[in-house]
Amino acid sequence: MPAGIRVTVAFETPSACPIADLSAAAGTVIKDVSTTAGPATAEGAFTEFLVAGDAVPDDYDHDPVFAYADRHLYRIPHDTDCPCGCLGEYGVPVSRYFASDGELELVFHAPDFDRLQTIVGEFRDRFPAVDIQRLVRAPTGGTARDTVFVDRAKLTDRQLEVLRTAYEMGYFERPRAANATDVAAEFDVTPSTVTEHLLAAQSKLLQDVLEAGS
Repeated sequence: MPAGIRVTVAFETPSACPIADLSAAAGTVIKDVSTTAGPATAEGAFTEFLVAGDAVPDDYDHDPVFAYADRHLYRIPHDTDCPCGCLGEYGVPVSRYFASDGELELVFHAPDFDRLQTIVGEFRDRFPAVDIQRLVRAPTGGTARDTVFVDRAKLTDRQLEVLRTAYEMGYFERPRAANATDVAAEFDVTPSTVTEHLLAAQSKLLQDVLEAGS
């Protein structure tokens, strides 16, 4: 994994993105994507991607470069009006593309927090519906650190409150300093309700810690 911060962002039907547009028109998934070297602002910057040949509409504006078995390789201009091109303006390449039915997911590596904040700010200005899904700090300096940024906003207020109280009471210690009945008494609810809140909260947080779905 490259050093820096690995970022996963999603866009709902972004305008001017040829990959997202084709995935919507073809009703298919496009994930075999690469871009030429150099920022997308440079003349002659292109995006290349593979897609099932029989999924491409007959009136598609571009012709395939050539075919791999039943898949066609397309090579088309990629400008700065779409999220992929926007990243090129900051010299940040896209590591992974995933387009499905018009929705686009990108994974890229920001070298530091300053660059990340600038890019996210630009995304939000241009694409208000952008969803910052995951941030992971990659190892640096030869160390084994792999810092994950956990989104606590996934939790409801009640789930966070129960989780914090359970932690402070020693519910997660071994041996336990408090059990579900003790935590439940703090909220005047049943132990099963506490357990449900804790399981839901842990499941949501583990999605970030284990990078589920990536």
